[in-house]
Amino acid sequence: MGKVDNCQVGIYMGYVSSREHALVDMRLYLPKEWTNDRKRREKAGIPKEVRYRTRHQLCLEMLDKHGEKLPHSWITGDDEMGRPYWFRRRLNELTERYLLAVPSNTLVRDLDVDPPEYSGRGRRPKRPWTRLERWTQSLAKKDWTVIDVRDGAKGPLVVEAVKRRVVGRTHDGPEGHEEVLVVIRYKDRDNRRLVKTDYYLSNGTFDVGLAEFVRAAKAEHRIEECIRRGKSEAGLADYEVRTWRGWHHHQTLSLLATWFLVTEARRGKKIHAGDYGSPTPPGDLANPAKAVRMRYSLASGRRMREATDAKRARPPIPLETA
Repeated sequence: MGKVDNCQVGIYMGYVSSREHALVDMRLYLPKEWTNDRKRREKAGIPKEVRYRTRHQLCLEMLDKHGEKLPHSWITGDDEMGRPYWFRRRLNELTERYLLAVPSNTLVRDLDVDPPEYSGRGRRPKRPWTRLERWTQSLAKKDWTVIDVRDGAKGPLVVEAVKRRVVGRTHDGPEGHEEVLVVIRYKDRDNRRLVKTDYYLSNGTFDVGLAEFVRAAKAEHRIEECIRRGKSEAGLADYEVRTWRGWHHHQTLSLLATWFLVTEARRGKKIHAGDYGSPTPPGDLANPAKAVRMRYSLASGRRMREATDAKRARPPIPLETA
């Protein structure tokens, strides 16, 4: 903004499937100076049980709450999510397959590079730590694979990608668990000028196809679309509140409104003459309720629980491929 101003930081969890994408939950991030200030807490109506949580801890809380209810193959996030090693390690311990963006200055050791030759004295030398941007610049043209991701608004979305086995550096220096580094770079429409380069780390096995990594990486950008859609269509950012309850009320209503618009748009795409018969069938004008057949009727609590149990037993829903 170019100036110091008041703001509120929301952490959002989105769900991306082969059919649609939408935000499903949110958390309000409170800095330490807020959680330790009793007068501020009382004025804003913050519950007493709320304690300081990092953004990554808030994400883990939402994953713990909704993970079993939402069949999924990947956990994705931007470079703020992938930056700390402990968060990636925690997802690995939870057996969650992640593909998280990381900053270009992240340090890694390339496991496909031979370590320096041992001199015969002292400790054996290890592979050097290398910044991702510098490691990428050392690649030859033959190392990159061209992948046609999908059709975009301005033509086919074509990227170049490479993957490599690496270990990342932990917060206190030692190397962490083995990960797969995925680098995706984008060029302009003439395929001449490099536009940007994205870096990702994953605990997926190395035999996962490079196209699958790219597909999951592109699905992560659907969350950005969810945020933009919520702001433009449901007033997600148009709040003027300074209380805990007011913020959560506004966010909840905005998410519900967005969900309603998404389901109605999907329902409208499915409408055809076979579903509804003639535009004005006999007898419908006398009974308006009979003329409208909603596809998203509410089910009883028992039926909803049975459906949820059945969904949990199904294999994960694949993400969109086109």
